[in-house]
Amino acid sequence: MDMEIDFKNYQLSHELRGHEDDVRGICVCGNAGIATSSRDKTVRYWVPDPTDKRKYESSKILLGHSSFVGPLAWIPPNPDFVEGAIVSGGMDTMVFVWNLSNGEKFLSLKGHHLQVTGLVLDDEDIVSCSVDCTLRRWRKGQLVENWEAHKSAIQAIIKLTSGELVTGSTDTTLKLWKGRTCLHTFAGHSDTVRGLAEMHGLGILSASHDGSIRLWSLTGEVLMEMVGHASIVYSVDSHVSGLIVSGSEDCSAKIWKDGACVQSIEHPGCVWDVKFLENGDIVTACSDGAVRIWTSYQERIADPADLDSYVSQLSQYKLSRKRVGGLKLEDLPGLEALQIPGTTDGQTKVIREGDNGVAYAWDLREQKWDKIGEVVDGPEDGMKVACS
Repeated sequence: MDMEIDFKNYQLSHELRGHEDDVRGICVCGNAGIATSSRDKTVRYWVPDPTDKRKYESSKILLGHSSFVGPLAWIPPNPDFVEGAIVSGGMDTMVFVWNLSNGEKFLSLKGHHLQVTGLVLDDEDIVSCSVDCTLRRWRKGQLVENWEAHKSAIQAIIKLTSGELVTGSTDTTLKLWKGRTCLHTFAGHSDTVRGLAEMHGLGILSASHDGSIRLWSLTGEVLMEMVGHASIVYSVDSHVSGLIVSGSEDCSAKIWKDGACVQSIEHPGCVWDVKFLENGDIVTACSDGAVRIWTSYQERIADPADLDSYVSQLSQYKLSRKRVGGLKLEDLPGLEALQIPGTTDGQTKVIREGDNGVAYAWDLREQKWDKIGEVVDGPEDGMKVACS
């Protein structure tokens, strides 16, 4: 693919509905399907809809975690698992292996003391990381080794194509591992390293609570720093085309090309996880319970009705969050409140006009409400009136 191709904006392709709470994790299972994890304690497995190539349908719901589920990994089909398997880790400290043929729990891996935050497959082994600061290696259902890898919570782990493991931690560093040996510590973020990904042929991507994304060479140089999110960056992923996607607390997924943000996709909630599909489409996990697929291919864009529905989900969400003088905008009275006369001269009233709060003062002599101006939130939820 020629990298000089103009970047085409991503648009909504499909919404996967079923989770009843925040969707926390996404695992792309080759071309077979997509697994998602949620605060609703379930893992869901979605497969392409045979009748519409844009869509996915729910295939399995994996039940067994007793608290919210985070990291996921996929085991491709093998003699033990004809349709492959899913590995999931939870707030309940457990790691489960699920057989996708029947949706049943195949293995329970017990050992972590706190929340499981990351999972990778290392040949036949599963390696898990946790808020308990340890890495644990499981082989055929048994713990074969574990070690303290950081002095603070480990938040993420990936396996590089070259075989090494990389961890990211609340101690603000990344560590590169060959077996139990730390080959390098990457220092530079000013807050928790929350998400990791490999950028093919270039190095390691890290997403941080400091709001930035970094690309590091394996020897520790910062090759690129991507700044643009307004809050914690939870996740990052890259595509062979050279595009990078990131998900943040600021309710957006951002797409980066050569270090610059080329698109910001607004969401009706926090974006917990982002992943590329092989074809370049993007999957996002949002706190509103929806998994969404975004595409830059015309033939995969959602129908106009679905696009409109998304626009209204967004505006509803913004309305529900908008505060005026410390009050929720949606709780303010409408224009009809101006039919009620004031009682004292200069009495003020804030009403909702469209998406804004507008202040009025009662003019006792004229017996009418005078518009003072739009209300904007001042510091500490105090009220400021922008005089019109």
